[in-house]
Amino acid sequence: MQLPPKVTDRAFARLAEINEGRDAPQALRVAVEGGGCSGFQYDIKLEESAASDDIVLEGAGQKVLIDPVSLPFLENATIDFTDELIGARFVIENPNASSSCGCGISFSM
Repeated sequence: MQLPPKVTDRAFARLAEINEGRDAPQALRVAVEGGGCSGFQYDIKLEESAASDDIVLEGAGQKVLIDPVSLPFLENATIDFTDELIGARFVIENPNASSSCGCGISFSM
């Protein structure tokens, strides 16, 4: 059985800030695609609704969506939000990645 990724309180809190005042809150979609400088890359975006086969992670009234194809690549990963000098962004801490690029968007397994 695959362990779904964990979403930190900080990531859910940032998503709640993004959705504050919206009539229809959006979910955060985290997907893995082929490409990037290391072989795979994360695709992180907002979406209005979940697909019927999505894994839905919920917290603080917010939702994070993972499609079933991306799930094995994100097993036991942590989805977080960081606010550093280089910028604020959602980040993935992935124990399955054998290496990643400097930007943290692409990785290899």
